[in-house]
Formats: sequence, C-alpha cells, structure tokens
Amino acid sequence: MSTTRREIAAPHWLVQLLRSTPVPIPWNMVARAVLALAVPLAVGYALGDIGVGALISTGALPTVLSESAGPYRYRARRLGGATAAAALGYFAGLITGGIPAASIPVVVGVAAVSALISAAGSNASVAGLQMFVFCVLGTGQHVTGLRVEILLGYFCVGAAWSLLVALATWTFRATSPERSAVAHVYVELAAMLSATDEATSRVARHQLTTAMNTAYDRLLTARSWLSGRDATYRQLLNLLSASTPAVEASVAMVNAGRHAPDDVIDHFVATSAAVLANQPLPEPPKRPDEDIDAVLAALYAGLIRIGKGDNRKRREVKPWHKRLRDWAGSLISGPLTWFAALRLTLCVAIAEVVALLVPFERSYWITLTVGIVLKPDFGSVFGRAVLRGIGTVIGVGIGAAVLAAGGEGWLLVLLIAVFAGGVAFGKVRNYGVLSAFVTPLIILQMDLASTGSWDVVLARLVDTVLGCAIVLTFGYLLWPGSRRPQVGGRLADSLDSLVDYVDKGLVLAPSGEARLDRSRARRRAYRALADLRTAFQQVVVEPSAAGRQAVAWWPVIAGLERVADAVTEVGVTLGRGAPAPSDEDIALLTAALAELAAAVREEREPAEMPMPDNEQLSGVVDQIGAAFDAVRGPDLVERAPLRLVRRFLPYHRRA
Repeated sequence: MSTTRREIAAPHWLVQLLRSTPVPIPWNMVARAVLALAVPLAVGYALGDIGVGALISTGALPTVLSESAGPYRYRARRLGGATAAAALGYFAGLITGGIPAASIPVVVGVAAVSALISAAGSNASVAGLQMFVFCVLGTGQHVTGLRVEILLGYFCVGAAWSLLVALATWTFRATSPERSAVAHVYVELAAMLSATDEATSRVARHQLTTAMNTAYDRLLTARSWLSGRDATYRQLLNLLSASTPAVEASVAMVNAGRHAPDDVIDHFVATSAAVLANQPLPEPPKRPDEDIDAVLAALYAGLIRIGKGDNRKRREVKPWHKRLRDWAGSLISGPLTWFAALRLTLCVAIAEVVALLVPFERSYWITLTVGIVLKPDFGSVFGRAVLRGIGTVIGVGIGAAVLAAGGEGWLLVLLIAVFAGGVAFGKVRNYGVLSAFVTPLIILQMDLASTGSWDVVLARLVDTVLGCAIVLTFGYLLWPGSRRPQVGGRLADSLDSLVDYVDKGLVLAPSGEARLDRSRARRRAYRALADLRTAFQQVVVEPSAAGRQAVAWWPVIAGLERVADAVTEVGVTLGRGAPAPSDEDIALLTAALAELAAAVREEREPAEMPMPDNEQLSGVVDQIGAAFDAVRGPDLVERAPLRLVRRFLPYHRRA
C-alpha cells in the first residue's frame, strides 16, 4: 500500500522531469553571466540612467543564453552567430512593433525560419532560437518611445560587451578547453577501473564514452578551423587517438569483472595531470614478469602506445557550399523538420492572435513562451511546457518580491547579478530552474525599468500560462503524433552501428589503417548508443502511455551496450594469443543484429537466428540473446517494446 501511495504522490514522469542534472556548477560561466548582464546596469545607474543600462544589458542576453563549454574557436562561432541572429531578429521586431498587420507576419515567418535552420546543427539551432526570441522582444519595445536606431545601437553595445567578456581569456588560455577534455578521458579511465561493483563501473563507462565524445568533438572542431595546421591541436588529437587500445582493454577488463592493478590506475591519473599541465607523459608501469592473460597484456601494451602517440592524417575541411548543400538535402529528405516547423508556426500564429485579444498592453510573452517551449530539438514539448510554467510562476513570485521591497538602484543591480548567475546555473541543471531565473531577469530588463508596475508581474504570469496552454493544446494534445515517441527508428540506427562494429571489431587488424577503422567503428557504436539514451530520456518525462512504454525500452538499450562491451572484450584479445573468429561466425552475429534492426523497422517479431557455437564468442552470443529477449519484451500491452514500435514509428524511414 505504501508503495502505491508513493507512486501516486510522485509518478515516474514527474520525478524524471524535476530531476536536476548532476553536473558541477560552471562557476566560470556564472561569473561571465554576472559581468555581462550586471555591469551595464551598474554603469547606467552610476551615470544617472538605469533605463539605458537595462537596454544595453538586454543586448548582452543572447550571449549568456547561448553560452556553452567548448573550444574558444567553437564558442566564438556559436556566440557570434547567435548574437548576430538575435540582432537581426531584434531589428525586425523593432521596425514592425506596434503595427500588428506587419509584426504578426514577421514573427510567424521568423518562427518558421528558426525551426528550419535547426536542421543545420546545434549552432544553427541556437541562432534560430535567439533570432525568434529577440524578434518577439523587439516588437514590444515600441512603447519606450526611442528611435529604432538608438535601441538597436544600445543592443549592439551590449552584444559587443558580452562577447568581449565571453572570449577575453582566449588570448592566454588558448587550447586549455581541448587539453582539459583530453585529460578528462584519462580521469574517467581511472574512475572506471577503480569501480568496486558492476553498477558503478557501468555508470563510469557511460561517463568515459561521454568524455571521449566530447574530446573528439572539441579537437576535430578546432582542427576544422585550422585545416590541420596547428601543431598543438594535432598533438592532442594524436594523444587522444593513441589512448584507444588502452580504452578498449580497460572496457574489456571491466566487462570481464576484473580489477586493474593499482599501478595502472595511478598511471592514468598521472597521465591526466601531465596532459593538463602540458608536461611530458610519465613512463608507463612495467609489465609483470609472470605470465598474464591476453586482456591484461593488452592493457599494458595500451599504456606503452599512449606514450608513443599516433600520427593521424589531416582532416580535410568541407567547403561551405557543400555544407549548405547537405543542409538543404536534410530539409528535402527530413519530414520531421517540416513537421516541427509547421507545428511551431501554427502555435506562434495562434499566440499572436491571442495576444491581440488579451487586455494587456505588452503580451508578447505569450508568443515568447510558445516559441521557447516548442523550439525543435530541445526535448519533450510536454516537459518543457510544464517546467516553463512552474519556473515562471516562481520567477513571477520573485519579481513580485522585488516590487514589494521597492527594488531600485544598487539593489536592482545586485538582483540582476543574482538572476544572471542563476541563468547560467539553470542552463546546466534543469530547465525549470532556468525559467525561474530568466523570467524575473527579463522582467527587470524590459518591463520594470520603464513601468515599475505590479500589473506587469500579473500580465507576465497570465501571458506565460496562456502560452503554455497553447503549446499543450495545439502543439501536444491535438498535434498528430506528438505523444508518440520517435525513438524506435533511432534504436534501429544504433543497431546498424553495432553491426558495423561487430564486423570490424572481431577481425584481426594488424595494419594501422585497419586498426583505425575498427577504432572508428567502436566510437560510432558507442556514440550512437549514448545518443539513444539521450533520446529516451527526453521521452521518459511524458505522463502518457508513450512515456511508460519508453521506460520498457531501457532493457534493450542496456542489452545493446553489453553487446558492444562483449565485442570489445573479444577484440582486445586478438593478436595476443587468441585466434580470430571465423568469417562464418562473424557473419552469424552480424546477421542476428541485422535481423533485430529489420524487425524494429518492419514492426514484427524478430525471427530466431542461428548463433555461432564458439567459446570465444560466448559472451557476445549471450548478450545478443538477451537483447532479442528484451526486444520481444513482456506480454503486457503497455510495456511491450515491440508494440511501441508498431504504434509509434510513423515518421522514421522503413527498411
């Protein structure tokens, strides 16, 4: 009875929705946000015009909202693009504000464009969101009475200031983010090998995968700017690539339930410190004199390989016109992008009409709420709408408290600093926390500085509730397929990556190019599985049957991860006394996984497949069998994974 009561009091979807991401507080981002947003307000107050300071602080907001960790070159491109897009949207909003016949088509058009350009990647998606947000905010600025060029000038001053704050340390920190990312890989290796139980080691393995993906992303992004000419980036990338044998051997050891020697763990820690400090790498520990098994031998050999480094070929930069052509091709062949754009455009149009009907002077927050919640590729629509509503209620309460306290002058500057730091904190922890801080921040920047009225607080609350209601009604409940998790196709794609890894990871690879192909196949498989986890985490916050059914898929994901680990364990033994499996046995494994992927795409039960009778591959066979059982799932309708695919795979490609 007590268990039932707990489930009713705190359903699974709500627990997942309110859960905070367990990541360290990004104090550097907090400090930059405070400087970017609070300093203009402080200078404006000191000079006798806090309203101008608020307008300049508004120009700094796109950079703060778009800020992310990463290499300086990557951040410069991301923040510069987002700021330029925000300025363009702000200008469009300024020149049409106060004229509904002009502003409504512009806002709706910008919403459609922002959704479509999201298909070009993460940076384009962020730029599209900022363009839409500041177009909407610009439409509300006509009440200030200032000329368009003056408002735009203040905005550009704030944007330039925030970019300076964000990138000022580039000159003396240079490659520090990339170096930290590579060092973090060795820290996670040591953590994984130090785990004392299976659950802890599996979590550590996920963290290692994330660390390697991050390191490769940062280094390859940096090199794409430099065309492979920068020696420091090349050295770091070679060092990261050379860690592959040690990573594979470590995963194999953990998968076998073995503990690594203490000197190996200490060496990984020392290597991390040396990379971070840009010092020579420590000498690897000597291999024990007594006979050791193939996995441990591969681990010691991997340590030696780290010190030698790799010599990767330079990466060719794809010309801009080819990248543009790829993006255009993704639009033509990607119906999900068009569905997202259509849904966003419809809801924004409804919001603009509702804003004309409500008895508030500046109801642009209705449209703003709709756009932020419905922005494509940002997770569950339901989850973001609920968190946005909760966060805004809290944020409006904070704004009311500021009014009740008669907040002005230096107190207002202090509050802006607190809210700015809260925005940076909420971005990495929880969307509801972000909404709770960004709401009073924008109220103080754009509303209270000019009105100082309690009516503004009430209007913002009503506007946000109306915006969330539009999203939940027309963008979720009434939108076709919105409650259907689009994850079955991603599961099949992950299986394709796993098939490629089995095909390349279980063959003897004596040559450097063959080893590199196997390493790339392993990274693609683990990255696909990591992305699959992220997709499921977005769906699991749904309270409908879709969310409950998505929970039933978790055993499948775990099963596929164990298949990948088992393949890695066999792969590291090849060439160290263990014979390579026959081509026939490998073909049986790949055929079984291909059948699993086909069953998901074709919405049918997976057929029984012959498996190799090979002791060396027994671990892989067992894990593939468990994956088959997990896909077939239990007989209960609400939990059967295959029934999830049958009902909820309308938009993904079919085999």
